[in-house]
Amino acid sequence: MSSPTKKRKLNSGNPKSSGLPSRGLEYFFSKQKESKSPNGKIPDDKKSDGEAPNQDQVMTDEEFARKLQAEWDKEAESVGRVSGSPAVAAVSDPPKSDENFEAIHVPLTSSDPLVGPKKGEIKSKGTLSLQSVTASVDTVSENIPFDESPLTFDPSKYIPQLQEHWASDGGNASYALLTRCFVLINSTSSRIKIVDTLVNCLRVLIEGDPESLLPAVWLATNSISPPYISLELGLGGSAISKALKNVCGLDSRSLKAIYDKYGDAGDVAFEAKKKQSFTLRKPKPLTIKGVYQSLVKVANSQGQGSGEAKQRIVDRLLQEARGGEESRYVVRTLCQHLRIGAVKTTMLIALSRSFLLSRPPGAEFPLKSADELKVLKKEELAELWGKAEEIVKACFARRPNYNDIIPTMLQIGVCDELLARCDLTLHIPLMPMLGSITRDLSEMLTKLQGRDFACEFKYDGQRAQVHCDEKGKVSILSRHLEVMTDKYPDLVELVPKLRGEDVRSFIMEGEVVAVDRETGELKNFQTLTNRARKDVAIGSIKIDVCLFAFDLMYLNGQPLLDRPFRERRSLLRSLFTEIPHHFTWVKSLDATSQDSEAVLDFFKQAIESKCEGIMVKILDNMPDLPAPSGTIEDSDRVAEEVEEGETLALPAKTRGKKGKGKGFNNGDTEKKPSSRRKPLLATYEPDKRLDSWLKVKKDYSSSFDTLDLVPVAGWHGQGRKAKWWSPMLMAVRNDATGTLDVVCKCMSGFTDAFYKANKKFYDDGSGEEPPDSNDSKQGEEEEGKDNGEANVDENDSRRYKNVRKTKPSFVEYSGPEPDVWFEPQEVWEMAFADITLSPTYTAAIGLASQERGLSLRFPRFLRKREDKGIEEASSSEFLAALYRKQEAKAPVKEEVEQGDKNEL
Repeated sequence: MSSPTKKRKLNSGNPKSSGLPSRGLEYFFSKQKESKSPNGKIPDDKKSDGEAPNQDQVMTDEEFARKLQAEWDKEAESVGRVSGSPAVAAVSDPPKSDENFEAIHVPLTSSDPLVGPKKGEIKSKGTLSLQSVTASVDTVSENIPFDESPLTFDPSKYIPQLQEHWASDGGNASYALLTRCFVLINSTSSRIKIVDTLVNCLRVLIEGDPESLLPAVWLATNSISPPYISLELGLGGSAISKALKNVCGLDSRSLKAIYDKYGDAGDVAFEAKKKQSFTLRKPKPLTIKGVYQSLVKVANSQGQGSGEAKQRIVDRLLQEARGGEESRYVVRTLCQHLRIGAVKTTMLIALSRSFLLSRPPGAEFPLKSADELKVLKKEELAELWGKAEEIVKACFARRPNYNDIIPTMLQIGVCDELLARCDLTLHIPLMPMLGSITRDLSEMLTKLQGRDFACEFKYDGQRAQVHCDEKGKVSILSRHLEVMTDKYPDLVELVPKLRGEDVRSFIMEGEVVAVDRETGELKNFQTLTNRARKDVAIGSIKIDVCLFAFDLMYLNGQPLLDRPFRERRSLLRSLFTEIPHHFTWVKSLDATSQDSEAVLDFFKQAIESKCEGIMVKILDNMPDLPAPSGTIEDSDRVAEEVEEGETLALPAKTRGKKGKGKGFNNGDTEKKPSSRRKPLLATYEPDKRLDSWLKVKKDYSSSFDTLDLVPVAGWHGQGRKAKWWSPMLMAVRNDATGTLDVVCKCMSGFTDAFYKANKKFYDDGSGEEPPDSNDSKQGEEEEGKDNGEANVDENDSRRYKNVRKTKPSFVEYSGPEPDVWFEPQEVWEMAFADITLSPTYTAAIGLASQERGLSLRFPRFLRKREDKGIEEASSSEFLAALYRKQEAKAPVKEEVEQGDKNEL
């Protein structure tokens, strides 16, 4: 096979004529046209017959491609004589270096009028020939209407053609099928359409290629493993930038220009792929299994040379991506920001419905007929879907691993047996139960009127799920299901000693709190975060901890989730041994709604003990109860008993105004309260936030409610704050669209030490000096980044750190442009006075008002939530719920509304 140098000489003219002026593309194509006869064929006297063309004989693209093809075929045939498989040798042996790859890659813009091979002239499957990237797109998958209703979509209409298409490339479902699903999901904000599209795509895989279902689910949920199995891709922006440059033939400047225009790595890949209009190597189609396995290989690459190994895998994925859309979603997957809104709940709903309508070949579990479902009423269909969804969600809450659930569903479908097969298992965490937030003690007492409940200290520590088996093996997992066993070797040594005589194995839940070992004094969460996280040796521990247990979910092989809380608590306290300042139970008080003074005193004790507040839990299962009466008067009476310094009552503008609030139902009539209340169960409900557990936190400002927001941008401050970021834009999470919606600016609650640390963390290279002007700052940045990567390398801390120069495409904001955009990665807890309708911010638009979003009045920074990732930030639905709660309590008056407008 000729070297790249020899290949370039074929188009460079006679070497002896090097003194002549260089020939451009215009000259090249004009000579082609002159050389062609009217019927498009090359005259015999113009053919080069394998000789290098001189200045009057220019080889056409087709001739050049066929000549190059003949050389490759000849070499492949010689290699095949040794291997016995010439076809495989010609296709499967990839270029061994970037140099060889460039020899078979012709990066040109779409405006270059190259003539590709005529239809039907490609020699055989997998042979090398002039190939248009656009023409290589999988048209079979592109035409499937996944966004139809599942009741009218018939997978059997498309599966035979798909399987025939897949068979030519190994028989596995193509990645193009999943890409088609992603494109349709990304084109709609309708949650119903998103679920329907996922259902139909999953059904095609269930019936057409069941082995690709599990990888497809992992890829669609933007992950490759459950949280308790550590598999991190560990890819920086530079690796993806380098791959795009290698594959698409772009330089740093061109790639940077695309990134500055679009701001999203996936969109950059889409545009860059369009630059690669023609190749001489037909890409081998990506498969769903192949992409997933490549990601696992990237995550498992460790040690010396792992960076190069990861780079080769990323390069190969982008080389084999057909068309812009595949490239877009491959890159977004590598960045771990897929942005299709297929969050956990959506995927579980889609899976439950898919297995009601489809089953894999050979399976015998019963299905629901689409024709029968069509005639059902809307309420009946919702009930049918709901039963299946509850089973799948319950299974995932107990065994949060698709590797365990999906193979079982492929065997038996969605039925009660699925719950039995996917029940609690030691050393596999279950999703924790969550508590609802209440505005104040009075609201809590109102909700639980007529019921027995337990109040517990809400410690300022780290929630932990502790597993211990019969052999004494211990696992400790966080509320996010991440393994913390190495972080707490002292607890690992302690836990087996806690078991009583009759205890063999158990799963308990508690709070790990930093303490003074001698006095038992509690320390705050910030102290706990200073403890090392990995490879902690017991002898090097400087921060002591105590485990405060509050629940028992599993005992001696038997799940206890269906037992009432009173029984679970009794077992916890009677079967385990207390070790002061090492292990004990949370401090608690049993009470009823009539014991308001005792509850208030208990709450004060919790605050004085440096706790966040109290948790209130139903003790026993009870049937429906009549709706309480006189709730407002009772609420105000309890509120007035609280000292002013603790501000535990309602906000000031709502006090003393009893019974005057109106519902916000178009401002007209008041909603009539229901005569019955939902039954509150005392069972442990994994992954649910119910009113049977209530949080009452201490008041940070004039309201009990706080929000966990994500900082996304900032401005240079004025005056003393000119060298720092102030104010900063804060955003909530939008589960429906997968975006971060800006809700407010914040410039209160920060200390100088915080400002300095924050500027160091979000460093745009301007150092400690304030910018002279926006123009000069921009000029300096451009000068320093002319030869830089398309996006900032997160490992390069010399100049830029955790910042972007353009708005991330997944951040929704239309106000004044900030000086710098942050890389969203932190969660800050914010207090506020009120939630108001806003003409500027779009957070929760459509949930509280069809025309306006929501914003915060007087937002104030409280602390960084280092225990939370951005996926745990407050959602727009939660923000809207707080707004509705606020408006339900607050009276509506013209002067109040006018004041809010002035604030806006």
